[in-house]
Amino acid sequence: MFNDRSTPLSLLQTRRSGKPRDMGAPGPSLTQIEDMVAIAARTPDHGKLAPWRFVIVPDDQRPALALALVEILRAEKPDATARDEEAAAQFVTQAPGLVVVLSAPVIGHKVPVWEQELSAGAACMNLLHAAHAMGFVGGWLTGWAAYSDAVRDLFGAAPQRIAGFMFLGSPQRDLEERPRGDLSAIVQHWRGGAGPSD
Repeated sequence: MFNDRSTPLSLLQTRRSGKPRDMGAPGPSLTQIEDMVAIAARTPDHGKLAPWRFVIVPDDQRPALALALVEILRAEKPDATARDEEAAAQFVTQAPGLVVVLSAPVIGHKVPVWEQELSAGAACMNLLHAAHAMGFVGGWLTGWAAYSDAVRDLFGAAPQRIAGFMFLGSPQRDLEERPRGDLSAIVQHWRGGAGPSD
């Protein structure tokens, strides 16, 4: 059964991402989102650096963010069409909840930036698990906005980078299981100096 939250193991086995455009009310309350973020922050963090930031975008601020994205799109892509602008505006308004997660590495620290970036990715995954555990669905998107310095500057500053736009809500249609990788193709057993083998 998909989305079974009856045990911790079934919770992990049935978590499924939802498409933000297919999310609707009820969405998580601000308090629930803050609880999700607190859970997301309980992620592996070599050096206790907290190399990530969470920016909760309240519903009443979503129109202002949509306008900002359209302005940035016009500046960065002069050939953008009206349809492109509409898509940019709808991007941040398509689900009830939105948290922007930033990778915020501590440059020059003995912990490599790569490990800090992995921690930011783990924080995003923890946020999705928290949403699922609380009865909601989450979707992790990037797209052009995640790679725009101007969009990043709405939430933070270099060397920070947007790790993901995390959309939260309730599914408006049944979540379908997607094909998963064949474990025999992605799992190997190491056999000493000879390297991994099947």
